[in-house]
Amino acid sequence: MKRSMVHPYDIFKSAVMSLTANRGRSALTILGVIIGIVSIMIVMSVGGSAEGLIKKEIQSFGAENVFINPGKPSDGLLSFQGQSSAILLKTLVEKDVEDIKRKSNVPDAVRVNPSVTGSFTLSYESETITSATIGTGAAGFSIYNLSAAKGRVFTDEEVEGKAAVVVLGKNIVKELFGSEEANPVGERIKIKNKSFRVIGVFSYIGSAMFGIDDMAMIPYTTAQEYLLGIRHFHEIAVQAQSAEAVPRMVTDIKRTIRDNHDIEIGDEDDFIVSTQEDMIDMINSVLGAVTVFLAFVAAISLLVGGVGVMNIMFVSVTERTREIGLRKSLGATNGDILKQFLIESVLLTGGGGVIGVLGGTILTYLVTVIASFALGTEFPFVFSVGGMILGLAVSGIIGLFFGIFPAYQASKKSPIEALRCE
Repeated sequence: MKRSMVHPYDIFKSAVMSLTANRGRSALTILGVIIGIVSIMIVMSVGGSAEGLIKKEIQSFGAENVFINPGKPSDGLLSFQGQSSAILLKTLVEKDVEDIKRKSNVPDAVRVNPSVTGSFTLSYESETITSATIGTGAAGFSIYNLSAAKGRVFTDEEVEGKAAVVVLGKNIVKELFGSEEANPVGERIKIKNKSFRVIGVFSYIGSAMFGIDDMAMIPYTTAQEYLLGIRHFHEIAVQAQSAEAVPRMVTDIKRTIRDNHDIEIGDEDDFIVSTQEDMIDMINSVLGAVTVFLAFVAAISLLVGGVGVMNIMFVSVTERTREIGLRKSLGATNGDILKQFLIESVLLTGGGGVIGVLGGTILTYLVTVIASFALGTEFPFVFSVGGMILGLAVSGIIGLFFGIFPAYQASKKSPIEALRCE
């Protein structure tokens, strides 16, 4: 076997000189790789930002809160049946609320709040809109971390008395009264043709991500009696005395409701109990799967870029046939030629990977700034280390994979035939 007389540094230097001699072609060659890496970086970074934002929003409700909804745990919180069951199922009733309030059943519960929900027509004079209307207890304002910027929220006495009072989100105020700055306190609006007196406007602690600004809240007793005509609940929120007490409280809640519903040992619950941690895990799982899928789709463009690299390398081999013959005649081995063309291919895709990571980071930052402005909240910027590693690794592998055949073809050229080539 012929031993190489060329130093590895010289091979590397020759590869770099060859690429810099054709800067325009090199730039166009790696364009597909850059686009692919930028796409991966944006998808994975924005996915991480979304996870951070949603986690922050859920945490704003308090780690000590537990939520009970009708439905079977096997359905999952985000399934179609899980969503519709909260409206259709009647498994959560007043007795469940009263028994959860009993210290002998759930000693760690400090607040218990039932709620119902529906979409109704709200009108004021000639203005009419359709909005989500939540029926809640007075304890709900503390549990959901809500307060009134104008006026007040309703009291336990008003809930017990089925009072026709309502607290509005600022966007509803804008739609019905013409401006967010309007003060509707004391005015009367109609919800499903029933007159309600406006007693407050929400000041939401956090962001408007969960739609508080677009909601109206009334006593749940009023909503059940006059709007929905039901006696069951769509959700029961329970606040523990501390975050550490939540696991123990969840066990007590499940035991209490199972006893109320006569659920036998081994039978599945007809209700779902979820904690803040459950919600975060569920959302992270869903977003993680979506992010991986989108990153995989974005990676397809890397294959297109790899094919482009291979084509250009074939063209380069053809154009440099005489150069290959000259190098071989001066002592370069097949391995030296193979290494040079492989290095050129890897440098092309690797350089595209570095540019893609930088470009993806900058574009991701711009996306988070725009999203923060559009959502009216702080959309966190997350640099995806995983995306960077994946992008650089894939770009290097693509350089090797799509560069190996052209490099092999170059290394096998006969020096005599190569020197004869015009």
